[in-house]
Amino acid sequence: MILAAGASERLGEPKALCRIGAATVLERLLAAGVEECDGPPLLLVGAHADEIAAHAPSVVELARHGEWRRGRTSTLKLARRLRPGRDLLIAPVDVPLVGRAVFRALVEAWRAAGSPAAGFLAPRLADRALPSRSDGADVPPVGTKARHGHPVVLGRALALELESVSDSTPLARLRDRAAPRFDVEVRDEHVLDDLDTPADLDRLRRAADKPAQV
Repeated sequence: MILAAGASERLGEPKALCRIGAATVLERLLAAGVEECDGPPLLLVGAHADEIAAHAPSVVELARHGEWRRGRTSTLKLARRLRPGRDLLIAPVDVPLVGRAVFRALVEAWRAAGSPAAGFLAPRLADRALPSRSDGADVPPVGTKARHGHPVVLGRALALELESVSDSTPLARLRDRAAPRFDVEVRDEHVLDDLDTPADLDRLRRAADKPAQV
């Protein structure tokens, strides 16, 4: 599922419709992850619902979240209700350049672990995958401790616990309840991206022309 319900106030335009290279953010995420979907991908929209809906391909199931102002957790609650009893592969529009190999690695690792009902899986960027930058402006310097990013997989039982937390509860709080909480190592630094401002968009547009790592 693709989370695209926020207002994108700092960016000034809907993140899902930002064009990076030849494709929009929405098109990029669908191209990267749609093959791993069990059924139609779910696109959750809110603040810019009409605008995004007008550009959404027929392959997606569109869900309008009227209470998007309550926060991302409220959007996840809607997703769980629309996919009851299902494990959730969650891709925010904030990470638009994640490659197909990351989605595939997540799904393979999830299935290899037996699709744990209360599990939480995230991609982990290995230290050796971090590019070297003398000024540190765009990416973490070599030697930075490996970090976890997005997309993530939320087990069906853990997703059910969304109903027991407030809409302001960060996903990290739910992650702490997971059993197991595990990760899969990737070399795609874009799992750590955060599209939030015009400067972020400019950086990601520059990065889009570089070959993705697996």
